[in-house]
Amino acid sequence: MKEVRRIIDGFLAGMLISIGGAVFLACYGKNADGTPTLSYFVGALLFCTALFCICVKGYALYTGRIGYVLENHKKDDISSLLLGLLGNAIGTIAFGYLLAVTFPNLKETAEALCNGKLDQGYGFALIRATMCGILVYLAVDIFKKDKTPLGILLCIPCFILSGYEHSIADIFYFATSGIASWNAFGYLWMIILGNSVGALIIPALRSIGAPRPAEEKKPPEEPKVG
Repeated sequence: MKEVRRIIDGFLAGMLISIGGAVFLACYGKNADGTPTLSYFVGALLFCTALFCICVKGYALYTGRIGYVLENHKKDDISSLLLGLLGNAIGTIAFGYLLAVTFPNLKETAEALCNGKLDQGYGFALIRATMCGILVYLAVDIFKKDKTPLGILLCIPCFILSGYEHSIADIFYFATSGIASWNAFGYLWMIILGNSVGALIIPALRSIGAPRPAEEKKPPEEPKVG
């Protein structure tokens, strides 16, 4: 069934995001004054592995596809998008719990990271998620249309180092941390909303005043005789 295939593609994308998130947690570190350590920068760069592999393999990452919903807005396309999101969540939660058991140090880091996320208000979280959505859309669009990973290598570390919020990665972090609360649930939905809004900003603005496809010119009628 195609629905199962879409969930599996989403699951595989979630698995890869979990791998990227795990290496980021392993490299996560800040100095006493709050500035990032060198390993923090390394983790931000290595996180690119996840999105690069997802783009090459064509797996269904919600944040990489939501920006195209204005172009592909049929019922089947939206269903595919939501099934992919479901697969993303299943993949990140499954691997988050698995890695929490396997690497207790990652669980401790994730817990500290997620508590910090919950301390910010929903409004700030929405803004950070929106900025992330813009960058992820650009990373994927540059890869698709220009056939280069340069957008991934620049945009992904940019959103991580800026402190912006990525919904699928955050689901992984919360699963790894073991934090399960209504506050965390609401926070994650706020991040999904912000990522969606951010990914749609550029396509929406570019569609304003865009020329429509030229109508096919009808062949000139032959002159009537008589």
